[in-house]
Amino acid sequence: MSGSDGLFEYYMRPGQMTSGGPHAQALAALDGVEGVAAAVHGVLLHDAWAPRYHQELTPARRAQSHTRPAREILDAIMEIDPAPLGVPRPPAKRRIGVCRHFAVLACAALRAQGVPARARCGFGMYFEAGKGIDHWITEYWDGRRWVSADFQIDDLQRAALKLDFEPLDLPPGKFLRAGEAWQRCRAGNADPGIFGIFDESGFWFIAMNLVRDFAALNKMEMLPWDNWGPMPRPEEEISPVRLALFDRLAALTIEVDERFGEVRALYQEDVSLRVPAQVFNGVRKQMENIAAA
Repeated sequence: MSGSDGLFEYYMRPGQMTSGGPHAQALAALDGVEGVAAAVHGVLLHDAWAPRYHQELTPARRAQSHTRPAREILDAIMEIDPAPLGVPRPPAKRRIGVCRHFAVLACAALRAQGVPARARCGFGMYFEAGKGIDHWITEYWDGRRWVSADFQIDDLQRAALKLDFEPLDLPPGKFLRAGEAWQRCRAGNADPGIFGIFDESGFWFIAMNLVRDFAALNKMEMLPWDNWGPMPRPEEEISPVRLALFDRLAALTIEVDERFGEVRALYQEDVSLRVPAQVFNGVRKQMENIAAA
């Protein structure tokens, strides 16, 4: 495979984390991008935004954000309320997740409809002034171009953030893929200290997201705190060898359409980059098995 051979076909098919399983037909029945957005908003609730929806989360509800495969997310959604996915649930009956869950569920729905889609890991530039906040979005092919869409942002969040743009069609620069942030910082055009979340930021953080974005482009959309392979430890000084690897990953993830064959080949050939059967959950501080599709 070279260049972009098979690109659209690849991103049109679900992967291990985006298979709807028995819910595939329900996902396919949603009405386009707007229907997917409305459905995702109506079945998921972001952990950090819960107070804005008057929800005080129990530890059990917070733990829902550790679910990885879309099929398991959908199982839980239907267990809470078996109504069709297009029927919005009140916040108390929504499944808890983070930005990654919105991106992955939207990606699963679009792929179920035969639309090429891919989740992207990087940094949202619209949450806090002067900061690039750890974030996931979904890209989908509209027949002419890849559209960057933030399926997490509903009307409440859009108003709270005072956004003056359409979240389902992000203007350039509003979301930086991890590779873009990496290259800007490596060139001295941005401060790595602005990219992260809470009190964690820096080159090491960007590199971790870079590995996650590379995996997502190979249809393994992991949790934002899943760790494996060459990811640096917090505040670790990155060796020249790994700097070169991350430089290559940044270029590949930015130029994925032109270098798709190389993206797929490197993921298959480099065992350290491939998502292993077990990853380290950085929140729970434990090794966890990756659920099979």
